[in-house]
Amino acid sequence: MAWNEPGGGGNRDPWSGGGRDQGPPDLDEVIRKLSDKFGSLLGGRRGGGGGGGGRSGSPGTPSSGFAGITVIVVVIALVGWLIASIYIVDEGTRGVVQRFGRYHTTTMPGPHLRLFPIDRVEIVNVEQRRFREIGYRSPDGTTVSPVRQSAVRSVPQEALMLTQDENIVDVRLAVQYQINDPRAYLFNISEPEAVLVQVVESAARETIGKSTMDFVLTEGRAEIVANIQVLSQRILDNYPPESLLVSEQETGSRGSGMQIVTVVLQDVQPPEEVQDAFADAIKAREDEQRFMNEAEAYANEVIPRARGQATRRLQEASAYREQVIAQAEGEASRFEQLLGAYRIAPEVTRERLYLETIEAVLMQASKVLVDVQGTNNLLYLPLDRLLRSGEASGTGTRATGGVLSEMPGASASVDDGGAIPRLRDLSRAREVR
Repeated sequence: MAWNEPGGGGNRDPWSGGGRDQGPPDLDEVIRKLSDKFGSLLGGRRGGGGGGGGRSGSPGTPSSGFAGITVIVVVIALVGWLIASIYIVDEGTRGVVQRFGRYHTTTMPGPHLRLFPIDRVEIVNVEQRRFREIGYRSPDGTTVSPVRQSAVRSVPQEALMLTQDENIVDVRLAVQYQINDPRAYLFNISEPEAVLVQVVESAARETIGKSTMDFVLTEGRAEIVANIQVLSQRILDNYPPESLLVSEQETGSRGSGMQIVTVVLQDVQPPEEVQDAFADAIKAREDEQRFMNEAEAYANEVIPRARGQATRRLQEASAYREQVIAQAEGEASRFEQLLGAYRIAPEVTRERLYLETIEAVLMQASKVLVDVQGTNNLLYLPLDRLLRSGEASGTGTRATGGVLSEMPGASASVDDGGAIPRLRDLSRAREVR
Protein backbone atom coordinates (compact mmCIF):
# COMPACT_ATOMS: atom_id res chain seq x y z
CA MET A 1 0.00 0.00 0.00
CA ALA A 2 1.28 3.45 -0.83
CA TRP A 3 2.31 5.84 1.91
CA ASN A 4 -0.27 8.52 0.99
CA GLU A 5 -3.13 6.13 0.14
CA PRO A 6 -6.34 6.53 2.29
CA GLY A 7 -6.90 3.91 4.95
CA GLY A 8 -3.23 3.12 5.17
CA GLY A 9 -2.95 3.61 8.89
CA GLY A 10 -1.96 7.27 9.10
CA ASN A 11 0.41 9.50 7.27
CA ARG A 12 3.62 7.55 6.85
CA ASP A 13 5.12 9.71 4.18
CA PRO A 14 8.67 10.45 5.19
CA TRP A 15 8.52 13.88 3.50
CA SER A 16 5.39 14.95 5.33
CA GLY A 17 6.98 14.74 8.78
CA GLY A 18 4.15 12.81 10.32
CA GLY A 19 3.96 9.47 12.15
CA ARG A 20 7.01 9.88 14.52
CA ASP A 21 8.58 12.09 17.10
CA GLN A 22 11.14 14.49 15.67
CA GLY A 23 13.23 14.63 18.94
CA PRO A 24 16.72 13.06 19.53
CA PRO A 25 17.02 9.24 19.91
CA ASP A 26 16.74 7.76 23.39
CA LEU A 27 20.27 6.82 24.65
CA ASP A 28 18.92 4.49 27.29
CA GLU A 29 16.98 2.65 24.65
CA VAL A 30 20.08 2.19 22.55
CA ILE A 31 22.07 0.95 25.55
CA ARG A 32 19.30 -1.39 26.50
CA LYS A 33 19.19 -2.89 23.03
CA LEU A 34 22.95 -3.40 23.04
CA SER A 35 22.74 -4.92 26.49
CA ASP A 36 20.05 -7.30 25.38
CA LYS A 37 22.08 -8.35 22.37
CA PHE A 38 25.24 -8.95 24.42
CA GLY A 39 23.18 -10.66 27.09
CA SER A 40 21.77 -13.05 24.54
CA LEU A 41 25.28 -13.71 23.29
CA LEU A 42 26.57 -14.34 26.84
CA GLY A 43 23.84 -16.84 27.67
CA GLY A 44 20.34 -15.43 28.26
CA ARG A 45 17.99 -12.49 28.36
CA ARG A 46 17.68 -10.09 31.25
CA GLY A 47 14.40 -9.91 33.27
CA GLY A 48 11.63 -12.41 33.46
CA GLY A 49 8.25 -11.88 32.08
CA GLY A 50 5.94 -13.90 30.14
CA GLY A 51 3.91 -12.84 27.30
CA GLY A 52 6.64 -12.61 24.75
CA GLY A 53 9.60 -10.70 26.04
CA GLY A 54 8.55 -8.26 28.69
CA ARG A 55 11.20 -5.83 30.02
CA SER A 56 12.70 -5.90 33.45
CA GLY A 57 12.17 -2.22 33.87
CA SER A 58 11.30 0.89 32.12
CA PRO A 59 13.61 2.22 29.44
CA GLY A 60 14.81 5.10 31.49
CA THR A 61 15.95 3.28 34.67
CA PRO A 62 19.64 3.79 35.75
CA SER A 63 20.28 0.07 36.38
CA SER A 64 19.90 -0.89 32.75
CA GLY A 65 22.37 1.82 31.61
CA PHE A 66 25.02 0.81 34.17
CA ALA A 67 24.76 -2.83 33.13
CA GLY A 68 25.30 -1.93 29.49
CA ILE A 69 28.38 0.14 30.24
CA THR A 70 29.77 -2.69 32.36
CA VAL A 71 29.37 -5.17 29.53
CA ILE A 72 31.11 -2.87 27.09
CA VAL A 73 33.98 -2.33 29.50
CA VAL A 74 34.30 -6.06 30.08
CA VAL A 75 34.34 -6.74 26.36
CA ILE A 76 36.96 -4.08 25.73
CA ALA A 77 39.06 -5.39 28.62
CA LEU A 78 38.75 -8.91 27.30
CA VAL A 79 39.90 -7.83 23.85
CA GLY A 80 42.81 -5.88 25.33
CA TRP A 81 43.84 -8.81 27.51
CA LEU A 82 43.72 -11.10 24.52
CA ILE A 83 45.89 -8.72 22.51
CA ALA A 84 48.38 -8.38 25.37
CA SER A 85 48.53 -12.16 25.84
CA ILE A 86 49.45 -12.94 22.26
CA TYR A 87 53.17 -12.78 21.39
CA ILE A 88 55.25 -13.93 18.43
CA VAL A 89 58.68 -15.55 18.61
CA ASP A 90 60.80 -14.76 15.55
CA GLU A 91 62.95 -17.24 13.66
CA GLY A 92 66.33 -17.83 15.31
CA THR A 93 65.05 -16.84 18.75
CA ARG A 94 63.44 -18.57 21.73
CA GLY A 95 60.83 -17.28 24.15
CA VAL A 96 61.44 -17.95 27.85
CA VAL A 97 58.14 -17.73 29.76
CA GLN A 98 58.22 -16.82 33.45
CA ARG A 99 55.10 -17.29 35.56
CA PHE A 100 55.08 -15.41 38.84
CA GLY A 101 58.79 -14.72 38.32
CA ARG A 102 59.81 -18.37 37.91
CA TYR A 103 60.67 -20.32 34.78
CA HIS A 104 57.63 -21.92 33.18
CA THR A 105 58.50 -23.01 29.63
CA THR A 106 60.55 -22.23 26.52
CA THR A 107 58.64 -21.55 23.31
CA MET A 108 59.80 -22.09 19.76
CA PRO A 109 59.41 -19.64 16.83
CA GLY A 110 55.79 -18.79 16.00
CA PRO A 111 52.69 -17.20 17.65
CA HIS A 112 51.96 -18.12 21.26
CA LEU A 113 49.57 -17.18 24.08
CA ARG A 114 50.51 -16.25 27.64
CA LEU A 115 48.52 -15.46 30.76
CA PHE A 116 48.89 -11.72 31.04
CA PRO A 117 49.94 -10.24 33.46
CA ILE A 118 51.17 -13.21 35.50
CA ASP A 119 53.34 -14.47 32.61
CA ARG A 120 56.35 -12.56 31.36
CA VAL A 121 58.19 -13.54 28.16
CA GLU A 122 61.83 -12.76 27.44
CA ILE A 123 63.05 -13.27 23.88
CA VAL A 124 66.58 -14.69 23.52
CA ASN A 125 68.45 -14.81 20.19
CA VAL A 126 70.13 -18.23 19.92
CA GLU A 127 71.62 -17.80 16.44
CA GLN A 128 73.39 -14.48 16.90
CA ARG A 129 77.15 -14.78 17.33
CA ARG A 130 78.50 -12.49 19.99
CA PHE A 131 82.11 -11.34 20.43
CA ARG A 132 84.21 -10.65 23.47
CA GLU A 133 87.78 -9.38 23.67
CA ILE A 134 90.24 -10.47 26.34
CA GLY A 135 93.49 -8.62 26.96
CA TYR A 136 92.62 -5.65 24.76
CA ARG A 137 89.74 -3.46 23.64
CA SER A 138 89.25 -2.41 20.03
CA PRO A 139 87.30 0.71 19.01
CA ASP A 140 84.25 -1.24 17.80
CA GLY A 141 84.66 -4.23 20.08
CA THR A 142 83.00 -6.61 17.62
CA THR A 143 85.80 -8.01 15.50
CA VAL A 144 87.73 -11.23 15.59
CA SER A 145 90.07 -10.36 12.74
CA PRO A 146 93.63 -9.23 13.48
CA VAL A 147 93.53 -5.57 14.46
CA ARG A 148 96.17 -2.89 14.24
CA GLN A 149 98.21 -2.40 17.36
CA SER A 150 97.78 1.38 17.23
CA ALA A 151 93.97 1.09 17.20
CA VAL A 152 93.56 -1.05 20.32
CA ARG A 153 93.85 -0.41 24.01
CA SER A 154 95.69 -2.97 26.08
CA VAL A 155 94.25 -4.35 29.33
CA PRO A 156 97.31 -5.52 31.31
CA GLN A 157 95.35 -7.21 34.09
CA GLU A 158 93.88 -9.55 31.48
CA ALA A 159 96.74 -9.79 28.98
CA LEU A 160 99.87 -10.44 31.09
CA MET A 161 100.33 -14.16 31.79
CA LEU A 162 103.13 -16.28 33.26
CA THR A 163 104.68 -19.18 31.31
CA GLN A 164 106.14 -22.42 32.61
CA ASP A 165 109.72 -21.12 32.40
CA GLU A 166 108.76 -18.05 34.49
CA ASN A 167 108.54 -15.58 31.62
CA ILE A 168 105.76 -13.06 31.04
CA VAL A 169 103.87 -12.83 27.76
CA ASP A 170 101.21 -10.40 26.56
CA VAL A 171 98.28 -12.47 25.26
CA ARG A 172 95.29 -11.03 23.38
CA LEU A 173 92.30 -13.25 22.63
CA ALA A 174 88.99 -12.79 20.81
CA VAL A 175 86.12 -15.14 21.67
CA GLN A 176 83.10 -15.77 19.47
CA TYR A 177 80.14 -17.44 21.20
CA GLN A 178 76.40 -17.95 21.00
CA ILE A 179 73.58 -19.00 23.35
CA ASN A 180 72.63 -22.67 23.23
CA ASP A 181 70.45 -22.89 26.37
CA PRO A 182 68.28 -19.80 27.00
CA ARG A 183 67.01 -21.12 30.32
CA ALA A 184 70.50 -21.58 31.81
CA TYR A 185 71.69 -18.34 30.24
CA LEU A 186 68.95 -16.32 31.99
CA PHE A 187 68.69 -18.08 35.35
CA ASN A 188 72.10 -19.60 36.18
CA ILE A 189 74.30 -16.51 35.91
CA SER A 190 73.58 -12.85 36.44
CA GLU A 191 76.35 -11.39 34.21
CA PRO A 192 77.06 -13.83 31.37
CA GLU A 193 79.71 -11.78 29.54
CA ALA A 194 81.69 -11.13 32.71
CA VAL A 195 81.60 -14.84 33.51
CA LEU A 196 82.73 -15.67 29.97
CA VAL A 197 85.72 -13.33 30.24
CA GLN A 198 86.76 -14.78 33.58
CA VAL A 199 86.42 -18.36 32.38
CA VAL A 200 88.40 -17.85 29.16
CA GLU A 201 91.06 -15.85 30.98
CA SER A 202 91.41 -18.60 33.59
CA ALA A 203 91.68 -21.29 30.91
CA ALA A 204 94.28 -19.23 29.02
CA ARG A 205 96.38 -18.75 32.16
CA GLU A 206 96.27 -22.46 32.92
CA THR A 207 97.20 -23.46 29.36
CA ILE A 208 100.02 -20.93 28.98
CA GLY A 209 101.28 -21.74 32.47
CA LYS A 210 101.95 -25.29 31.27
CA SER A 211 103.91 -24.14 28.17
CA THR A 212 107.30 -22.52 27.68
CA MET A 213 107.74 -19.07 26.23
CA ASP A 214 109.35 -20.32 23.01
CA PHE A 215 106.48 -22.76 22.46
CA VAL A 216 103.88 -20.03 23.00
CA LEU A 217 105.59 -17.57 20.66
CA THR A 218 106.45 -19.98 17.84
CA GLU A 219 104.87 -23.28 16.88
CA GLY A 220 102.44 -23.75 19.77
CA ARG A 221 99.78 -21.18 18.89
CA ALA A 222 97.28 -23.56 17.28
CA GLU A 223 97.59 -26.08 20.10
CA ILE A 224 97.21 -23.40 22.76
CA VAL A 225 94.05 -21.98 21.14
CA ALA A 226 92.50 -25.45 20.90
CA ASN A 227 93.27 -26.21 24.55
CA ILE A 228 91.85 -22.86 25.69
CA GLN A 229 88.59 -23.46 23.82
CA VAL A 230 88.15 -27.01 25.15
CA LEU A 231 88.94 -26.06 28.75
CA SER A 232 86.72 -22.95 28.66
CA GLN A 233 83.77 -24.87 27.25
CA ARG A 234 84.16 -27.56 29.92
CA ILE A 235 84.05 -24.93 32.67
CA LEU A 236 81.03 -23.18 31.13
CA ASP A 237 79.12 -26.46 30.80
CA ASN A 238 79.67 -27.29 34.49
CA TYR A 239 79.11 -23.77 35.82
CA PRO A 240 76.83 -23.92 38.92
CA PRO A 241 73.92 -21.53 39.53
CA GLU A 242 75.07 -18.32 41.19
CA SER A 243 71.99 -17.76 43.37
CA LEU A 244 71.72 -19.90 46.49
CA LEU A 245 67.96 -19.46 46.43
CA VAL A 246 67.62 -21.17 43.05
CA SER A 247 68.08 -24.92 42.88
CA GLU A 248 69.12 -27.00 39.88
CA GLN A 249 65.59 -28.41 39.67
CA GLU A 250 64.27 -24.90 39.11
CA THR A 251 66.94 -23.87 36.61
CA GLY A 252 66.92 -27.18 34.78
CA SER A 253 70.65 -28.05 34.81
CA ARG A 254 74.12 -26.78 35.51
CA GLY A 255 75.93 -24.67 32.95
CA SER A 256 76.03 -21.17 31.59
CA GLY A 257 73.99 -21.74 28.45
CA MET A 258 76.80 -20.37 26.24
CA GLN A 259 78.60 -22.24 23.45
CA ILE A 260 82.07 -21.04 22.37
CA VAL A 261 82.31 -21.06 18.57
CA THR A 262 85.91 -19.91 18.04
CA VAL A 263 88.85 -18.61 20.03
CA VAL A 264 91.28 -16.44 18.04
CA LEU A 265 94.76 -15.65 19.30
CA GLN A 266 95.09 -12.09 18.07
CA ASP A 267 98.61 -11.48 19.30
CA VAL A 268 101.14 -12.89 21.74
CA GLN A 269 104.44 -11.19 22.47
CA PRO A 270 106.72 -10.31 25.35
CA PRO A 271 106.02 -7.18 27.40
CA GLU A 272 107.02 -3.87 25.87
CA GLU A 273 109.94 -3.48 28.30
CA VAL A 274 111.80 -6.50 26.90
CA GLN A 275 110.64 -6.51 23.29
CA ASP A 276 113.99 -5.19 21.95
CA ALA A 277 115.99 -7.88 23.69
CA PHE A 278 113.53 -10.49 22.60
CA ALA A 279 113.73 -9.24 19.00
CA ASP A 280 117.51 -9.75 19.14
CA ALA A 281 117.00 -13.26 20.46
CA ILE A 282 114.53 -14.01 17.69
CA LYS A 283 116.96 -12.70 15.10
CA ALA A 284 119.73 -14.88 16.51
CA ARG A 285 117.42 -17.88 16.39
CA GLU A 286 116.54 -17.10 12.79
CA ASP A 287 120.25 -16.81 11.92
CA GLU A 288 120.86 -20.14 13.58
CA GLN A 289 118.09 -21.71 11.58
CA ARG A 290 119.45 -20.15 8.39
CA PHE A 291 122.94 -21.51 9.06
CA MET A 292 121.49 -24.92 9.75
CA ASN A 293 119.60 -24.83 6.47
CA GLU A 294 122.73 -23.80 4.57
CA ALA A 295 124.75 -26.56 6.22
CA GLU A 296 122.08 -29.07 5.40
CA ALA A 297 122.02 -27.92 1.78
CA TYR A 298 125.82 -28.22 1.58
CA ALA A 299 125.67 -31.69 3.12
CA ASN A 300 123.01 -32.70 0.62
CA GLU A 301 125.33 -31.54 -2.16
CA VAL A 302 128.59 -33.06 -0.88
CA ILE A 303 127.40 -36.37 0.51
CA PRO A 304 125.97 -37.73 -2.77
CA ARG A 305 129.14 -36.69 -4.59
CA ALA A 306 131.31 -38.43 -1.98
CA ARG A 307 129.14 -41.50 -2.17
CA GLY A 308 129.53 -41.53 -5.95
CA GLN A 309 133.30 -41.26 -5.68
CA ALA A 310 133.36 -44.02 -3.09
CA THR A 311 131.28 -46.23 -5.34
CA ARG A 312 133.60 -45.52 -8.27
CA ARG A 313 136.68 -46.31 -6.16
CA LEU A 314 135.11 -49.54 -5.02
CA GLN A 315 134.32 -50.50 -8.59
CA GLU A 316 137.88 -49.65 -9.70
CA ALA A 317 139.31 -51.66 -6.82
CA SER A 318 137.06 -54.57 -7.69
CA ALA A 319 138.14 -54.39 -11.35
CA TYR A 320 141.81 -54.18 -10.35
CA ARG A 321 141.34 -57.13 -8.04
CA GLU A 322 139.80 -59.16 -10.83
CA GLN A 323 142.62 -58.11 -13.16
CA VAL A 324 145.35 -59.06 -10.71
CA ILE A 325 143.70 -62.35 -9.92
CA ALA A 326 143.30 -63.14 -13.61
CA GLN A 327 146.92 -62.15 -14.29
CA ALA A 328 148.16 -64.26 -11.39
CA GLU A 329 146.10 -67.19 -12.55
CA GLY A 330 147.50 -66.74 -16.06
CA GLU A 331 151.08 -66.60 -14.76
CA ALA A 332 150.45 -69.67 -12.66
CA SER A 333 149.05 -71.49 -15.65
CA ARG A 334 152.04 -70.43 -17.76
CA PHE A 335 154.50 -71.65 -15.14
CA GLU A 336 152.67 -74.95 -14.93
CA GLN A 337 152.96 -75.30 -18.69
CA LEU A 338 156.67 -74.35 -18.55
CA LEU A 339 157.18 -76.91 -15.83
CA GLY A 340 155.75 -79.60 -18.04
CA ALA A 341 157.93 -78.50 -20.95
CA TYR A 342 160.99 -78.25 -18.71
CA ARG A 343 160.52 -81.80 -17.51
CA ILE A 344 160.42 -83.00 -21.09
CA ALA A 345 163.37 -80.89 -22.44
CA PRO A 346 165.25 -79.04 -19.74
CA GLU A 347 168.07 -77.60 -21.93
CA VAL A 348 165.81 -76.34 -24.64
CA THR A 349 163.41 -74.86 -22.17
CA ARG A 350 166.21 -73.17 -20.27
CA GLU A 351 167.63 -71.67 -23.47
CA ARG A 352 164.22 -70.49 -24.58
CA LEU A 353 163.55 -68.83 -21.27
CA TYR A 354 166.93 -67.13 -21.41
CA LEU A 355 166.34 -65.79 -24.87
CA GLU A 356 162.83 -64.59 -24.06
CA THR A 357 164.15 -62.79 -21.03
CA ILE A 358 166.97 -61.15 -23.00
CA GLU A 359 164.48 -60.17 -25.66
CA ALA A 360 162.18 -58.56 -23.15
CA VAL A 361 165.06 -56.68 -21.55
CA LEU A 362 166.64 -55.46 -24.77
CA MET A 363 163.35 -54.27 -26.17
CA GLN A 364 163.13 -51.69 -23.40
CA ALA A 365 166.72 -50.38 -23.76
CA SER A 366 168.75 -48.49 -26.38
CA LYS A 367 171.16 -50.80 -28.15
CA VAL A 368 173.82 -50.79 -30.87
CA LEU A 369 174.64 -53.94 -32.83
CA VAL A 370 178.03 -54.08 -34.58
CA ASP A 371 179.32 -56.80 -36.87
CA VAL A 372 183.08 -56.95 -36.21
CA GLN A 373 183.93 -59.85 -38.51
CA GLY A 374 185.73 -59.01 -41.75
CA THR A 375 186.51 -55.38 -41.01
CA ASN A 376 189.27 -53.47 -39.31
CA ASN A 377 187.60 -50.09 -39.31
CA LEU A 378 187.65 -48.18 -36.09
CA LEU A 379 184.19 -47.49 -34.96
CA TYR A 380 183.26 -44.15 -33.47
CA LEU A 381 180.29 -44.18 -31.20
CA PRO A 382 178.97 -40.71 -30.21
CA LEU A 383 177.60 -41.71 -26.83
CA ASP A 384 176.46 -38.21 -25.90
CA ARG A 385 174.29 -38.00 -29.01
CA LEU A 386 173.00 -41.50 -28.46
CA LEU A 387 171.99 -40.69 -24.89
CA ARG A 388 170.20 -37.51 -25.92
CA SER A 389 168.44 -39.31 -28.73
CA GLY A 390 167.37 -42.09 -26.38
CA GLU A 391 165.94 -39.65 -23.87
CA ALA A 392 163.96 -37.84 -26.59
CA SER A 393 162.41 -40.87 -28.27
CA GLY A 394 162.27 -43.39 -25.44
CA THR A 395 163.94 -46.00 -27.65
CA GLY A 396 167.32 -45.99 -29.27
CA THR A 397 166.47 -47.88 -32.38
CA ARG A 398 165.87 -44.98 -34.80
CA ALA A 399 168.73 -42.83 -33.45
CA THR A 400 171.17 -45.70 -33.61
CA GLY A 401 170.28 -46.45 -37.19
CA GLY A 402 170.82 -42.77 -38.11
CA VAL A 403 174.24 -42.63 -36.48
CA LEU A 404 175.42 -45.84 -38.03
CA SER A 405 174.27 -44.73 -41.44
CA GLU A 406 176.72 -41.84 -41.26
CA MET A 407 179.71 -44.11 -40.57
CA PRO A 408 181.47 -45.38 -43.72
CA GLY A 409 182.22 -49.04 -43.77
CA ALA A 410 180.02 -49.79 -40.83
CA SER A 411 177.02 -52.04 -41.08
CA ALA A 412 174.28 -51.90 -38.47
CA SER A 413 170.94 -53.54 -38.05
CA VAL A 414 168.12 -52.06 -36.05
CA ASP A 415 165.62 -54.72 -36.80
CA ASP A 416 164.54 -56.42 -33.65
CA GLY A 417 163.64 -59.49 -35.58
CA GLY A 418 167.25 -59.88 -36.76
CA ALA A 419 168.85 -58.91 -33.48
CA ILE A 420 167.93 -62.12 -31.74
CA PRO A 421 169.57 -64.48 -34.28
CA ARG A 422 172.73 -62.38 -34.38
CA LEU A 423 172.99 -62.41 -30.61
CA ARG A 424 172.50 -66.11 -30.73
CA ASP A 425 175.30 -66.49 -33.31
CA LEU A 426 177.53 -64.17 -31.33
CA SER A 427 177.06 -66.21 -28.19
CA ARG A 428 177.81 -69.41 -30.08
CA ALA A 429 180.95 -67.89 -31.58
CA ARG A 430 182.14 -66.92 -28.13
CA GLU A 431 181.51 -70.43 -26.89
CA VAL A 432 183.54 -71.84 -29.79
CA ARG A 433 186.46 -69.57 -29.03
